[in-house]
Amino acid sequence: MSEKFRSLCLFLFLFANSLHAQKSTGYQLPPMPVKEPEQVGFISDPSGFPEVKMDFPMAKGPFQPTWESIDKNYPGEPTWWRDAKFGIFIHWGPQAAGKSGDWYARRLYEPGQEAYKNHLKAFGHPGEFGYKDVLHQWNPSQWDPAKLVQAYYDAGFRYALVVGVHHDNYDLWNSKYQPWNSANIGPEIDFLSRWKTEFKKHNMRFGVAFHHEYSWWWYQTAFGSDSTAGPKPGVPYDGNLTLADGKGKWWQGLDPRRLYTIPLKYNTVDSNGKPFKIYHIAHGYKGIFGNHLNYAKWYATQWAMRIEDVIDNYDPDFIYTDGNSTQPFSGAKSGSGYKCDAGARVVAHFYNKALGRKNKPFDKVSIIKFLPTNRGAGRTFEGSYPKDIKTDQLWMADMAVGDWFYEPGFHYDAGAVVHALLEHVSRNGNLTLCVSLTPEGALDNGSAAMLKDIGDWMKINGEGIYGSHAWKKFGEGEVIDSGKAPKIRILPGGKIGKRHADFKFSTKDFRFTLGKNGAVYAYCLAVPKPGEEVTIQSLGSNTLNKKVRSVTLLGSDGKLRWEQLKDGLKIVYPANTQGKIAVGFKVVME
Repeated sequence: MSEKFRSLCLFLFLFANSLHAQKSTGYQLPPMPVKEPEQVGFISDPSGFPEVKMDFPMAKGPFQPTWESIDKNYPGEPTWWRDAKFGIFIHWGPQAAGKSGDWYARRLYEPGQEAYKNHLKAFGHPGEFGYKDVLHQWNPSQWDPAKLVQAYYDAGFRYALVVGVHHDNYDLWNSKYQPWNSANIGPEIDFLSRWKTEFKKHNMRFGVAFHHEYSWWWYQTAFGSDSTAGPKPGVPYDGNLTLADGKGKWWQGLDPRRLYTIPLKYNTVDSNGKPFKIYHIAHGYKGIFGNHLNYAKWYATQWAMRIEDVIDNYDPDFIYTDGNSTQPFSGAKSGSGYKCDAGARVVAHFYNKALGRKNKPFDKVSIIKFLPTNRGAGRTFEGSYPKDIKTDQLWMADMAVGDWFYEPGFHYDAGAVVHALLEHVSRNGNLTLCVSLTPEGALDNGSAAMLKDIGDWMKINGEGIYGSHAWKKFGEGEVIDSGKAPKIRILPGGKIGKRHADFKFSTKDFRFTLGKNGAVYAYCLAVPKPGEEVTIQSLGSNTLNKKVRSVTLLGSDGKLRWEQLKDGLKIVYPANTQGKIAVGFKVVME
């Protein structure tokens, strides 16, 4: 195909897409602004910046664009969310092409980073072959959604969270408000549509994750150039290109600013009196990018319209927004670019749309990373655990095996994942697990074997996981005396790897759940030896004040020897069992 003919096709596609967007939503995104107000510098205290009330369209209904309204009007956690309990986080896209783990699209522009070195070897200098070109050549030739979803289901996952757009600002659907998308550039596939088709075959609920709130400061490295640390000092990276530079190129008609955003320039200091650096935003700084208020409002608008595009056309069961703040566009940390009600407005639109469906119950969930307690929107614990049982808000944990995007050399261990799952469900949460796909869109051998082992464990022990609640306490076990208040040992947080696999529990360590059938499930985090007597102190008659009627070992038809005494429930672990990783006891009381 000639470049001229390709350019014509691209123009027609963008024109038709624009018309379709206007027809289907009645809303046309305004052009990216070029004129800004007078330079006001970095507004270090967001409390002095009034929250902007946005005016992009939203569905009518009882939910108003405030977190108070969302809390007040939400009818409660849908049954499917608790029934599912264990989900797959399909955290995948063209950034996997770098084989450099997370944040590849940013770090390929940072000399000294492993991603930069890998990019030089695989693609060349980022001034000549940048991330836009990675998108163009990305070819996930091994991506087979039917095969993958079958593997996920067999592993015990009952819902999926799919990344719709990551910080790289590239939409993985036929996006109406972002021309840099997977249906238009690269593989020319509407991934969301294909994923959803396969999930429905297995009755798996699906959510879409949106990570593009802070792309406009995250991408600032693309506007730089090599220092003396790089092979071409002073040569600018491709983020500096303009729409006009695309003439005669494969990307003719595509504005790089819609991908890389705009350079943010300040001659100012931060709130500590030091030279202001954009990157510090994500690490505790508060403030507003005061030099770019017009662009900030436009960006918040298109951020929201891209989410509404998915809500309106793909009908996800839940949505997730990523950031290191208390809410999108809060004015603090990763939300420092602007302070507005865009986040609450999107959630209100999502819920009002669901309420407007005929003959369908309301069953939607919104997850906002780190959102304070709110009945109507859940929060996350990324790589960490609540200190204790948390019942005041719907929540999920999100953890990655190895890293959030693919890199060779991850340590795979089903036991580490199972222990992480038990840490979370015992505290009343769900676990949404990232198992990174290769650049080609497949599970590598380590991931595939790990998922099979997890599935084998879930087939035996899922009875106390699916649909469960937290019991009176989340667990008991060996105590750590760290000089502060003694506490039981728990699995380390962070990304799951070798240190999690090497972490040793003993047969004194238990996690509890309350099943849908009213039974208590006590999971021993280590497999006892045949004939070994284990004691569950929390189920003793002195502690429990209830009589145990029966005790069975999940996955075994044999009769157990057990006795409830004052100091605990004593169980003799039988011989000839196939217990692996952790074993579950079903305890029924009178």
